[in-house]
Amino acid sequence: MVWGDVKQNEGTVTGHIGRNIANRKVMDVFADGSHGKHAVTHYTVLKRFTYTTLIQCKLETGRTHQIRVHMKHIGHPIFGDFEYGGDKILKGNTSGSYMSFIQKQLAIMPYQALHARSLGFMHPVTKKEIYFETDPPSNYKQLIESWENYSSNTLKNK
Repeated sequence: MVWGDVKQNEGTVTGHIGRNIANRKVMDVFADGSHGKHAVTHYTVLKRFTYTTLIQCKLETGRTHQIRVHMKHIGHPIFGDFEYGGDKILKGNTSGSYMSFIQKQLAIMPYQALHARSLGFMHPVTKKEIYFETDPPSNYKQLIESWENYSSNTLKNK
């Protein structure tokens, strides 16, 4: 789940990813290719919730923090991602009821709203393909349900 209304139903983010020059703890996109390694993320919008969007990402490359960095780069940080600005209200007003709603959502999901439904890779020793799949945790499902309710109530009241 990312902040904002992702306008395109699908898209691709391409940009070299490397350590941020000023803060080595986080990664950054170097669109000119001057630093870092080539990275490509494809995304598809699954649902829109007024001020956030649920997306699905497919990676061509596997860089450190790739989804988090690419989504921030296009102005849609992962909801709740304090390292990359997703813990701040980026869309919507800062009125009391909305602020209260956001604080509750951040309490439900006290880390980035990012879930790897499936992962696959070739084992480095056996060279066999390994694949894992799992459902989102209950708090992630609760977060989505809360945003669905909030979004539908917001649309009703307009």
